Amino acid sequence: MSATHESLQAPGMPEPSEAELTARAISGDGRAFEVLMRRHNRLLFRTARSIVNDDAEAEDVVQDAYLHAWRALRDYRTESRLSTWLVRIAINGALGRLRRKSAQVIPLETAMADHDSDIQSRLADAPERGPEPSVMREQMRRLMEARIDRLPEAFRLVFVLRAVEEMSVEETAQALRIPEATVRTRFFRARSLLRESLAREVDTALTDAFGFDGARCDRIVGRVLAKGLEEGWVLPAPSSMPD
Repeated sequence: MSATHESLQAPGMPEPSEAELTARAISGDGRAFEVLMRRHNRLLFRTARSIVNDDAEAEDVVQDAYLHAWRALRDYRTESRLSTWLVRIAINGALGRLRRKSAQVIPLETAMADHDSDIQSRLADAPERGPEPSVMREQMRRLMEARIDRLPEAFRLVFVLRAVEEMSVEETAQALRIPEATVRTRFFRARSLLRESLAREVDTALTDAFGFDGARCDRIVGRVLAKGLEEGWVLPAPSSMPD
């Protein structure tokens, strides 16, 4: 998101509150609604993207959600957070788009509880059906190798023999001349360290997942504001909000 577009207050003054921005948007202040859109764009895009599984479709859903929201803004009840209200609109829009495509929508609760083999196989096989499965596997292999290399030597050697070479506990103990109990302990510790390391990688990657870059943010905001001017529910005059 473009921070330069959101900082519309005078230097040294706090950012306008959500309630203030909403009130100004209700009166037709396009710049106030622009700030609201930029604050919620990534949230709505990721929400829509998780349902429609397509970047372009998700953009359309977010754009439609904002158009719907602005037209209904006077009916917005401030008891609930604006973000919750907007997310609900985006979800309804995304699900409606899927229904229009006659796609099967599986409720989250059902998917989590359902052990149907077809659903499980689709979840497991999804990466193989992508356009670049070999590249993904190569990236994963390099990540695993890098993390294994960072293990303490004693743990690393046991892990390679047990997990990579698939040697038995007995064979590993004989090869390294250490007790079998030591092999088990070091292998368990090595796996735990790898899991912790990979979990941190996943957490970091999730922060950047379904990225919402400046160009996409600007594109959605521009389309919504243009539509508002076209329909006359956005004031063309400059905002009274100080720069």
